[in-house]
Amino acid sequence: MNRRIQTVQLQAAGGGQALDTYFDKVLKYIPADIVAAWVTINGMVKAATDVPAKTIMWIAFVIGLIITALWTWKQTTAPGQPTVVKQIVISTIAFGIWVIALGTPPFDFLKPLYGSLILILYTLIVGKFNP
Repeated sequence: MNRRIQTVQLQAAGGGQALDTYFDKVLKYIPADIVAAWVTINGMVKAATDVPAKTIMWIAFVIGLIITALWTWKQTTAPGQPTVVKQIVISTIAFGIWVIALGTPPFDFLKPLYGSLILILYTLIVGKFNP
């Protein structure tokens, strides 16, 4: 699946790709592959002993944000089309919100309820945005 969100369909181009629906946009905004990597890293750090877990998780979080932005940019780049900066920003923020919602370090000081509520609200709202 192409991760670039389609909001314009040019009829002169022979129909092209179908326009993305609200649900297609929500799926394309969520960086599921990076979130899965985060869950794996969290499990590895929890299993390790005698390591500075908080420091490792903060470093992993910052790297996760950077990788999310770069990975989304790479997956949405199309020849002859401008960079979809809004989609990259929304996906990067989504990664941060998923980390908070999962209740993992470095955000384990927040009550899980708050992260879950933010995640639900963010996920419902972002589908309304076109990149």
